Amino acid sequence: MHIEFRHLRTIKAIHEAGGLARAAEQLHITQSALSHQIKGLEDQAGVELFARRSKPLKLSSAGMRLLRLADRILPEIEALEDEFKGLRDGKTGRLHIAIECHACFEWLFPVLEQFRKAWPDVDVDIRPGLAFDALPALQKEEVDIVISSDPEDLPGVDFVPLFDYAPVFVASAQHPLAQKEYVVAEDFRGETLITYPVERSRLDVFSQLLSPAKVEPAHVRQVELTAVILLLVASNRGVAVLPDWVVREVKYHSDYVTRPITEGGLTRRLYAAVRSEDGSKPFVAHFMRLARTEPLKLQRT
Repeated sequence: MHIEFRHLRTIKAIHEAGGLARAAEQLHITQSALSHQIKGLEDQAGVELFARRSKPLKLSSAGMRLLRLADRILPEIEALEDEFKGLRDGKTGRLHIAIECHACFEWLFPVLEQFRKAWPDVDVDIRPGLAFDALPALQKEEVDIVISSDPEDLPGVDFVPLFDYAPVFVASAQHPLAQKEYVVAEDFRGETLITYPVERSRLDVFSQLLSPAKVEPAHVRQVELTAVILLLVASNRGVAVLPDWVVREVKYHSDYVTRPITEGGLTRRLYAAVRSEDGSKPFVAHFMRLARTEPLKLQRT
């Protein structure tokens, strides 16, 4: 027996309308075409679907079983059609984000708070990109955006610039280096450097300053949480280098000082890597706009 969605819609329409003429009008077909469709379905089933002598027209026991099937399946089909329409219109979709920047949570959550209000039907998820190979995962469509400060030349992937930031030296106000106007690589040689627990190549202080100068701190202490890093720095247990959006409040706290890295300061750029075909999706484009503007508010605070 071959049942099509139109058969289910027909059974439901006739049941609700109580007759062929009204059901045909609702289905936008002729009564003759509707009768032909019912006869063909009954021929397939080998049973009558309607008690034809009743007025209004009523379903037989076999027809009621088909109606229950229609009541179960048609809402799912309609929901799927709505979902596909949302995908075509760019109103629904998936935005799974991998972060190759440990401190990015500081600005990403305000961005996502704005995003979810505008796109409630988009499935959003965040994955720490430092725990796996984020860019290959992007190419395999396992994630949809990778936040990174290290652009690469990858086929089918666009690195969209988001904003520039400054890695900033942070120390206790009682630390000897607090007296300097800026710090240089050599200043770290005898210090305990407190960092996030990631590879050195992914830390600005190493990739942009210490490794090129071949300077090694006395000790490196890895700490997961930004708040704990700042607590240790305030207790004069070490020094840190953090993005300027992280230290927005530290600048006005008497327990800390912030200083530029080198006389001219360091500037880095953050990117959002996205598959080329996804960049024009409305919700992806909106996320990019928010990711360019919201973090700047934190830097200016």
